[in-house]
Amino acid sequence: MRHILIDHARTHTRAKRAGGRKVALEDFAVFNPERGAELVALDEALKKLAAVHPRKGQIVELKFFGGLTVEQIAEVLKISPVTVMRDWSFAKSWLQREITGDS
Repeated sequence: MRHILIDHARTHTRAKRAGGRKVALEDFAVFNPERGAELVALDEALKKLAAVHPRKGQIVELKFFGGLTVEQIAEVLKISPVTVMRDWSFAKSWLQREITGDS
């Protein structure tokens, strides 16, 4: 699903950064062609996150693109739900900073 959304975004818009605006992961729940550049930026940031923090990258993919619940992710990754929530919180902040360019 992730690759389908990213390919669709790339065909409908140029890959531009979010331009300093706040971008929430939840905003991408329903794909909007006008937000294609932001989706591409999210994909690029997610690749960087996964390179540095593989488990956190997996959690984002499972939750955001896979639609799994915290409990389901915990079961798949064999970690506690509390760890999933902690990693999810970290990943959202990390991706937000990466996409918007905030320090």
